[in-house]
Amino acid sequence: MHIAIIGTGYVGLVTGTCFAEMGFDVLCVDIDQKKVDQLNKGIPTIYETGLEMLLQRNIREKRLAFTTELQKATGADVLFLALPTPPGGDGAADLSYVKKAAGDLADIWSAMDVPGYHVVVNKSTVPVGTADAVRSILESKGLVSGEHFDVVSNPEFLREGVALADFMKPERVVIGTRSERAANIMKAIYEPFVRQGNPILVMDERSSEMTKYAANSFLATKISFINEVANLCEEVGANVDQVRQGIGLDSRIGNLFLYPGIGFGGSCFPKDVQALKRTADENGYDFQILDAVLKVNDRQRLQLAERIIARFGGSLQGRRIAVWGLAFKALTDDVRESPAHYVIEGLLTAGADVVAFDPEAMETTRIVFGDRIRYGTEPYEVLEGADALAVLTEWHEFRRPDFDRVRELLNEPVIFDGRNLFKPHRMKELGFDYSSVGRPDYGA
Repeated sequence: MHIAIIGTGYVGLVTGTCFAEMGFDVLCVDIDQKKVDQLNKGIPTIYETGLEMLLQRNIREKRLAFTTELQKATGADVLFLALPTPPGGDGAADLSYVKKAAGDLADIWSAMDVPGYHVVVNKSTVPVGTADAVRSILESKGLVSGEHFDVVSNPEFLREGVALADFMKPERVVIGTRSERAANIMKAIYEPFVRQGNPILVMDERSSEMTKYAANSFLATKISFINEVANLCEEVGANVDQVRQGIGLDSRIGNLFLYPGIGFGGSCFPKDVQALKRTADENGYDFQILDAVLKVNDRQRLQLAERIIARFGGSLQGRRIAVWGLAFKALTDDVRESPAHYVIEGLLTAGADVVAFDPEAMETTRIVFGDRIRYGTEPYEVLEGADALAVLTEWHEFRRPDFDRVRELLNEPVIFDGRNLFKPHRMKELGFDYSSVGRPDYGA
């Protein structure tokens, strides 16, 4: 079976590489010639654990290739649209890339004497009704649904940093289609990935589209909820770590995504919550929980900077703040909507000299901040002469630092831990002025 991936962003590149690893012939299409050239050389355009090795192996074994020519992909049995759907000014997902690709495919196929049968798969995160829109575009060129094509919704559930593992062993596969023919093809594609018995769920297209938004919005809700609990813990003298454990052991709640910090970010949660809220608004429904989730997150991303500014008397003029962590989470170089960037912006506005380090996200951060901040080559370098350290991303290498060395390099032994990596009582014993999220200084 031949598979085409239209778009080689995060989802498209991981999807294409994993399908090739499972033995499919995969051709990936992108309009960026420079990116295509780089990928054909086996050089990933994103950082993802294990991706480079799989990319190079499948290119070498001629199961995976990249091109800018859409025409070359139109003979594929299944074509996955893995295109950007960025939020517009009103929060709605921008479907222009998806619609453009669908229109281009329709033009090519409609010009053929025998267009054959193809499954067109929306892999991008798209609003409810997008499968219908893509179907309409294809039909507008004279193609017949069910005869020449079927449109399927197949949302991804990939966590950056462990995306390859998530794809190769998914907890579930969601397939949105009312076509038995398309469903059987999709099940055949995914059957090798679910040999351990995890389910392939077949549902209608709109339910599939809603499933993706509902999943991400619920996870974002858990994060905002525990951040609210953490903020209240600070007011009443409770310890959010203990509260989190106490509620997380309830099987109805679970402990995942109950880690307080400086808010959620990345390419998915912020835009997906906004898009679901926009869908609700367009359909006359007041989805009040989503308003609260976004409001809490907006506030949470600013609090640590405000705390640092207050610690130094309301201004950071003449102060140097060291930052550990720039990516929105560990194990990625993705800085889209990164809470760390919001904290840094607040520090800069207050006059701080910011010196930062991240294991993978230095170059992606340079695109955003340029020379407004300075960058170190390793964690301890940025500490020298700094008045405080702000920990903003939960990289493993930040969890067990040499605290004696940290204290010696800082002008003052001050640490603001936005990810609750360290134990408050231990930091107090070591002589640090330590601030975390939702925990008193005597916390375990």
